Amino acid sequence: MYFFLLNLSVLDLGSISTTVPKSMANSLWDTRDISYAGCAAQLFFCIFFVTAEFCLLTIMAYDRYVAICKPLHYGTLLGSRACVHMAAAAWGSGFLYALLHTANTFSLPLCQGNALDQFFCEIPQILKLSCSDSDSLREIGLIVVSALVASLCLLFIVLSYVQIFRAVLRIPSEQGWHKAFSTCLPHLAVVSLFVSTGTFAYLKPPSISSPILDLVLAVLYSVVPPVVNPLIYSMRNQELKETLWKLMTR
Repeated sequence: MYFFLLNLSVLDLGSISTTVPKSMANSLWDTRDISYAGCAAQLFFCIFFVTAEFCLLTIMAYDRYVAICKPLHYGTLLGSRACVHMAAAAWGSGFLYALLHTANTFSLPLCQGNALDQFFCEIPQILKLSCSDSDSLREIGLIVVSALVASLCLLFIVLSYVQIFRAVLRIPSEQGWHKAFSTCLPHLAVVSLFVSTGTFAYLKPPSISSPILDLVLAVLYSVVPPVVNPLIYSMRNQELKETLWKLMTR
């Protein structure tokens, strides 16, 4: 579990470092400029970290399912080598997916200006600048397929947690219930928020698009999960909770 949490921490740090520092710098310097290469790099790393993180969250749901529902088979199904391979698959999937999207998006001819109504380079905002309907439809088709894959991963996560909840409810101790639900439910809520807002941001009809709505959705799927994930998993550690309580009471 801690091996996967280490990977998740690195991905969260990379994800939030891709968009927030540049946005803060622009606010401090009262500018909204970004170079073409910088925009491409920002889009690549944003998709890379977000995709790899979602793949890792799916793997972590399976890890928790095996640990709780099949504890005697855990060493066989999820040995150290299997964990390394699964984490590498998550990172590799994110890299290939980001490379495909970035290359496809920045191959579009842009003729509708160079201003994006967003605090970072986002695919839907770049597509608004495209003057090639056929190329835009190709990228939209890729987004639709990606949304379907993400929905299947979310379904897998939900089914894993359903099995976990069924196993936990058989535990006679209420303390065991609280310990499992206090982590599983917030994790499931964050994953659901991430998928629902990200899918809606990329697939919503243009008729209901607005700068404020686009900004809120972007923050919900790109900023909130990396901020909340460390809180969810850190609060499982009793020593950390006690230390935090001492700091607060001081």
